[in-house]
Amino acid sequence: MAMFRRLIAALVIGGTAVLLLVMAWPQLFGAQRLGGVVQLVSLRGLAIAVALALVVVLLLLALIIRRFRPLAASLTVLLLAFAAVSGAVLGTRGFGPGDSIDPSQRAADAVTVMAWNTLGPATEAADVASLALEVEADVVVLPETREEDAIEAALLMREAGQPMWVLSSAYDRISPARSTSMLISVSLGEYRFDPDARTTAVLPTVVATPLDGEGPTLVAVHAVAPIQGQMDNWRSDLEFLAELCSGDDIIMAGDFNSTIDHFSGLGSLGSRAQADPRAAAARLGDCSDAAALAGAGAVGTWPTWVPAPFGAPIDHVMATAMWQVDGFRVIDDRDATGSDHRPVVAVLSPAA
Repeated sequence: MAMFRRLIAALVIGGTAVLLLVMAWPQLFGAQRLGGVVQLVSLRGLAIAVALALVVVLLLLALIIRRFRPLAASLTVLLLAFAAVSGAVLGTRGFGPGDSIDPSQRAADAVTVMAWNTLGPATEAADVASLALEVEADVVVLPETREEDAIEAALLMREAGQPMWVLSSAYDRISPARSTSMLISVSLGEYRFDPDARTTAVLPTVVATPLDGEGPTLVAVHAVAPIQGQMDNWRSDLEFLAELCSGDDIIMAGDFNSTIDHFSGLGSLGSRAQADPRAAAARLGDCSDAAALAGAGAVGTWPTWVPAPFGAPIDHVMATAMWQVDGFRVIDDRDATGSDHRPVVAVLSPAA
C-alpha cells in the first residue's frame, strides 16, 4: 500500500510539473497555439493568483493531514516556481500604465491609434466619440461595430471639429460581431479598402490604403476567438495577419484574440527585434506590439470584469519599424460603458 501511495504521489508530482512548465513557457514545447494551452496561457496573471491560492490550501491541508505533508511540500515548491517564472515573464512585458498619451505633448507628425471592441450596441457611439476626441485619435479601430454606429460616432466627432472617414466591412447583418469598422481622420488623407480582398476567416479585418499612396497601410483587425470549433480558423487568422504585416509602413490594431505568447514563431527578425528584446518577443510578421515596447504588455484588456493585472492582453496596436512608440495606455476607466473589452491607445511617430 505504501508503495502504491508513493507511485501515485510521483505521478501527481510529475504530471503537475509538466503541466505547470507548459503553462509557464509553452514556446519551449511549440505548444503556444495548441488547444487547451492557448486558453491557459492567456490569463497568466490569474493563473499566478490561482497558484498562490493553491499553495495556501496545500499548507493548510499539510497541517491537518500528516501523511499529506511530503506531497504538499513538493506541490508547493512547483506552484511557487510556476508563480515566480510566470511573474518574471509578465514583469518583462510590463505592468505599468504605459507612457503618457497627453495629446498636447505628441509630435506634429505623430499618429494616435485607438482600438476598442465595442461588443456591438453594448457601447454607445457617444462613448466611442468621447474617448476618441479625448485622446485626439487619428485612427479608431472598432471591431464588432456596425457601419451605422461607426457613422454616428464619426458625425459626433465631426461636430466637435474632428472629421473622420468611415470604412466598414460586414459578413452579415445578423450579428454585430461580424462587422468591423474604422474611422480615419481626414487629416491623414483619403483611404480606401477592397471589400473583395482576402481577410480573416470568420470575422472581418479591414485593410485600408491611402488613395495617393502617401501614408501607412492601416489594418483594423478582428481575429476569431480560439474556442472549440474555431481553433483552425484562429491559427489561420494569425498566420494571415503575420503575412499581412509584411512591409515597411503598416499599422495594425484591434482585437487579435491572442496574447503575445501566441505570436511566438510568427514574427520576422527585423532590425527592431535585433535591437530590442521586447520587440523580438512581441512580433507578428514585421509588426511589433506597442504595449510591450511601452512597458505595458502584461496589462489585461479582456474581460472588463477581471482586474487588468489578471486579464488577457488580447487587444493590440502594432506597427512596423518605421514607427516608434511615443505612448501607450490601456484605458481602464470605461469598464462600465458596456463592452467586455478595454480600449487601447497608442501614439506612434516616424522613427528617426
